[in-house]
Amino acid sequence: MQSLAPLPPTVIEPIIRRALDEDFGTAGDVTANLIIPEQENGTLYFKSRDTGFISGIQAAEMTYAMVDPSVKFEVKMGNGSRVKKGDVIAIINGSVRSMLMAERTALNFLGRMSGIATLTSQYVELIQHTNARIAATRKTTPGLRALEKRAVLAGGGYTHRQSLSDAIMIKDNHIAMSGGIEKALIHVMNNADHMVRVSVEVDTLAQLKKALPFAPHVVLLDNMKPDQLREAVAITEAFDGPRPTLEASGGVNLKTVKAIAESGIDIISIGALTHSAINFDIGLDA
Repeated sequence: MQSLAPLPPTVIEPIIRRALDEDFGTAGDVTANLIIPEQENGTLYFKSRDTGFISGIQAAEMTYAMVDPSVKFEVKMGNGSRVKKGDVIAIINGSVRSMLMAERTALNFLGRMSGIATLTSQYVELIQHTNARIAATRKTTPGLRALEKRAVLAGGGYTHRQSLSDAIMIKDNHIAMSGGIEKALIHVMNNADHMVRVSVEVDTLAQLKKALPFAPHVVLLDNMKPDQLREAVAITEAFDGPRPTLEASGGVNLKTVKAIAESGIDIISIGALTHSAINFDIGLDA
């Protein structure tokens, strides 16, 4: 898996603050405050209850730092680590009240992000015999994109646009509303900043042939079957001009991804990585 540098704290802190505000309500953890003596300290263990890949450690650690900086958070299995049932992911030590207060928010981040990392790793494993890459899309949970995209990386995948401003991506509605693929590409190529990459979505091989002369950096082949994808690769290879990166999207699942990758395309973008991942089971145990 990729070696991942931490996200800037300024990116993660607002996300965690909103999550804690949501969970604390107006009075904090009234249960722990009534049951646990204020000065009581202890040790708790984040343990995996399944097999997969870990992500969200940085968010979990920062959650405790924001609730109580005196709580010690010792990471045993970092982002991108493969774990099995029973493995200790992290150890926390300090105020029991504080540890219980932050428990659910930290587990929500760890479970959600590790679920995405684990699902991504399953796709990656199925196509490792090819040169294709698995990539995420913008179909992320509102407010959690930075963490969810990082979880895809932890699972061995790659990212896509982080936002609408990252790259030009001409999709079907742009084409329809601008009067056709050629008009859309002419306008973009004449006016785009030279530093911005250009991607265009095509639904048919005829559209692909129209797009190639404009030399887009990426052509997204939308909802094409493997035989159509193979033909698209052949058309692109035979074209006398710059070869764009070919990206397949639509209709991708764990049953179809292998055949899609074997068609010869470069990128497979999958919204399900972030919108349909199952939460990874992690517990906080004494």
